[in-house]
Amino acid sequence: MKILQTVIGVRFKRAGKIYTFSPGDLDIKKGDDVIVETSRGLEYGIVVTGPREAEDNGTVIKQVLRIANDEDRKKVADNKEREKEAFDICERKIASHGLPMKLVGVEYTFDINKIIFYFTADGRIDFRELVKDLAGVFRTRIELRQIGVRDEAKLMGGIGCCGRPLCCATFLGEFAPVSIKMAKEQNLSLNPAKISGICGRLMCCLKYESGCYECGHADGMRSERPKAPERNSRVMTDAGVGRVISLNMQRHMATILLDNGRTVVENWDNIAPYESDDEDGNVNGNSVQEPRYHDAQRGSRAKKKRKAHGGKSREENGAHRKDRVRHENNNGSHGDGGSR
Repeated sequence: MKILQTVIGVRFKRAGKIYTFSPGDLDIKKGDDVIVETSRGLEYGIVVTGPREAEDNGTVIKQVLRIANDEDRKKVADNKEREKEAFDICERKIASHGLPMKLVGVEYTFDINKIIFYFTADGRIDFRELVKDLAGVFRTRIELRQIGVRDEAKLMGGIGCCGRPLCCATFLGEFAPVSIKMAKEQNLSLNPAKISGICGRLMCCLKYESGCYECGHADGMRSERPKAPERNSRVMTDAGVGRVISLNMQRHMATILLDNGRTVVENWDNIAPYESDDEDGNVNGNSVQEPRYHDAQRGSRAKKKRKAHGGKSREENGAHRKDRVRHENNNGSHGDGGSR
């Protein structure tokens, strides 16, 4: 028998990770401000998921200490002002030490027990002397945390190429892995300037429709529809045999170049793999054959050239010229002999 317990989801930053806590005996609902105890000390958070029943898997879940009041909210506002001052002080200290690092943000814990400085750098930085100077100024625990370019964009925010605020800074709790394969599946331009975000990495939104291209549904559920044909594969349609030149994964449509030169667009349900036997008995199912209309084009060009050479081919004209030169040489040799 499964043991259930009541839990809530608390977020400490906008678009931050959601942590699970137990409401205990408190009447907590979604949108309430709460004070909880974490590994960093007391923290001020917002309830983003209301009370719900979850299976007890043996993990220890801490309880919410209390619902935040006006005094707690004022303390949070004061900490925001302290963060601005600490940012300026840390920047001056970094410049005085000559460290190759860029300060991105500062965070005070709710109980002012620790100050966290977020920075970016190309490699490892020896900041031990910097920590000593900062600890002497603020008289509290100091933590310097190096982050990547994606975390920097999430922390600072901005406007994406779509004209909307960055997804990572508004609602994405965690970064999902994104690969160039997702851009290829969606027939997007592989120009880095068009598929990269302001962080310089692949845009997170490439992941949103990836499930639709993999299995036919955006929610990631398996589709019972037929599998998409491979590009450049030979297929049979109602209009004839041809080669797949492009795919529309969302509409389940394929653009096919027929052997007679026509181009048709067919649904995946209406096409089937085409296999033909060659003279040796081998099956050529996915072989890429050159369309016949290329032969017709070559034939028309050959006719134009023959017309330009008096209706004769290049080989015929070349043979005629050789015969004429040979005949002239023979005549010249006879003339020389008679004169002697």
